Amino acid sequence: MSKNDPYSSLGADRKRFMSWQMRTILVTMIGYAIFYFVRKNFSVAMPALSAEYGINNKSFGWIIMAGSLVYGVSRFVNGYLVDRIRAKVVMAVGLLLCALSNFAFGFGADLSSWLTGVSNGPRMVEMLILIMGVTIILNQYFQGLGYPPCARILPHWIHPSELATKMSIWNCSHSIGAAFAVVVCGYILGHFGSDLSADTHLRLTISENLLATGTTPADLERNVTTFITHVGAWKWCFWLPACLAVAGAIGIFFGLKDDPKEAGLPDLPGTSLGNYKGAKNKAARRKFESVMVWRNRWVWTFCIANLFVYVVRMGILDWGPKFLTESRGLSIGSATWSVAAFEIAGVVGTLFAGWATDKLFHGKGHRMCVFCMLGAAIFMTIFRFLPETTSLTWTVLVLVGAGFCIYGPQALIGIELGNQATKEASARANGLAGILGYLGAGLSGLLVGYVADAAGWTMVFQSIIIVAVIGMVILLTMWRAPRDGYERAASIDYSDVKSDKE
Repeated sequence: MSKNDPYSSLGADRKRFMSWQMRTILVTMIGYAIFYFVRKNFSVAMPALSAEYGINNKSFGWIIMAGSLVYGVSRFVNGYLVDRIRAKVVMAVGLLLCALSNFAFGFGADLSSWLTGVSNGPRMVEMLILIMGVTIILNQYFQGLGYPPCARILPHWIHPSELATKMSIWNCSHSIGAAFAVVVCGYILGHFGSDLSADTHLRLTISENLLATGTTPADLERNVTTFITHVGAWKWCFWLPACLAVAGAIGIFFGLKDDPKEAGLPDLPGTSLGNYKGAKNKAARRKFESVMVWRNRWVWTFCIANLFVYVVRMGILDWGPKFLTESRGLSIGSATWSVAAFEIAGVVGTLFAGWATDKLFHGKGHRMCVFCMLGAAIFMTIFRFLPETTSLTWTVLVLVGAGFCIYGPQALIGIELGNQATKEASARANGLAGILGYLGAGLSGLLVGYVADAAGWTMVFQSIIIVAVIGMVILLTMWRAPRDGYERAASIDYSDVKSDKE
């Protein structure tokens, strides 16, 4: 056993503690990856929805904006919920509700036809957009039941000195889930559905819809053939992931413990909160939260930076398949594999960022974030200047570079908030970051939707580059911040806090 082992003081309990730590990381990883699987399926289904129903980028932009804002609020609200209800219960119920909303989305077109009495035309499409908006917003609220339990549970099991490394491994669940979603749903769009290629009226409708939503004339015939031979395939992009989510909810409920005490183990060493007795004293809890979250400069800096990180990340992830099929002439299969490569690169980038934070920057993840944002800006600049004739290989390689860089700060900000706000306030600090991060995700939906329609895709990526540079500058302002907030927490004076019984 190493002299520097932060778990050595656990003695005979160390082996069982480490076994439970590994189990907790794996179960929450798989569970959170499934949350993404029933969330990122929408972006893959968007091209098919445009082709079949003529839904434009602005409509998708507003849906993404509204859903992202609701998700951010949900993460904040549920950051408080996990302090009062067992975190694993919150996470399991959240995934089950996401499954139900995905089942409902898959029946959206049928419900629209039933409510309007017509199977096509403007009235039916307007109702479909409304139903899509409602189900996506509900799904996004339920998605907000996924991260707060993880933010609460994991800092109770992982020591601050290795939180960046191990939670970076955990954070790969984002990329694994999203990559799995785009690959599986891309396969579904190319292999499921009905072949209605003999329907000349439908062929004309799909052609008009694709031209109106940005497909170039040169790519029109190929895209029409893709969508008319797989009509309705998009529904299975919601039904199949929903079935997996039900299974995942059961696994989470039976596979997790909220903290070491629930497993009959001692508390995590080196994470004392001084005289804090928040579990028994609401006034002490309010003071702790005020000092460690609301009046903590470093928490606010991370949260503001998170907005800019999410504009960059979601601008590429949510709109990647649509951009690559409409502007670069890729098939839907090639486009989804390209975005999956972006996510896979994110896995490698996340792991590297976590390792570099602990080994090169001594746990100071904010410094690593600065270099990650710089790299993202550089790769997006290269992507912006790639000629339209650039091969698929080079296009994917540049996207891979961007994914490698942008997922570093996406992971590290949540991890560093767990350190700065401590294990006790991690969920609340991450909830605040969630509001700003998904405000950024929502703004990216509107930014891309409106800019793409008004000025083209080149202007979209110029905007994303500017946002990446601003995010880097914000993170640079906290270069001298401490590694964690445990010293700050231990120094809080509770002498003026009254007992709840007084």
